[in-house]
Amino acid sequence: MAERGRPRSFDRAQALQKAMEVFWSKGYEGASLTDLTVAMGINSPSLYGAFGSKESLFREAVELYRDTEGGSARRALLAGPSARDAIQAMLLASAERFTAPGAPPGCMIVLGAPAGSVNHASVGDFLGDHRREMQSRILARLHAGASQGELPAGADLKSLAAFYATVLHGMSIQARDGATRKTLQAVARQAMCAWDALTADSPPPSSGAPPGRARS
Repeated sequence: MAERGRPRSFDRAQALQKAMEVFWSKGYEGASLTDLTVAMGINSPSLYGAFGSKESLFREAVELYRDTEGGSARRALLAGPSARDAIQAMLLASAERFTAPGAPPGCMIVLGAPAGSVNHASVGDFLGDHRREMQSRILARLHAGASQGELPAGADLKSLAAFYATVLHGMSIQARDGATRKTLQAVARQAMCAWDALTADSPPPSSGAPPGRARS
């Protein structure tokens, strides 16, 4: 609703885009009200009138990120002709997205709020739900592949989905810490080298010997 019944003098969609960029760069806690209003080109009453609160604005910004800048991984996951190709495409697309010129490094959903923040637990829970939703998408793609005979019946798909979600989220943290696109692409390819072992019908036989001790 426009403030005091008057029409807004700003473009709400454009303001939301600017807010998304601030939150993506600084995180929820790091983004001050001044950071947001300056970037959005509005004053505090207009921000609250249009979005309700900082947290409501953040939630909308995350949804915008998910549907735009952050959507490349999901699109790649759906486009791959096989489960393996889809996972690899997801990781490589993320390596590009996380290091795109002119954009903050990493993923807003992974880096938007510190884990375990007591003051903003609802924000952390909200982002956690989004991360779990991505892992569920990975699992669904693996199940689809298994139904087509691409994976053995005994493969542990839940663990496989958790593994590749962990790689995906870790790549985001690496990007924020300065990893290059080439490095992240190498990480993605190394993760795919584990595919055959991780999708085996049963774990490899153990020698029974403690690590580091040669078998007799």
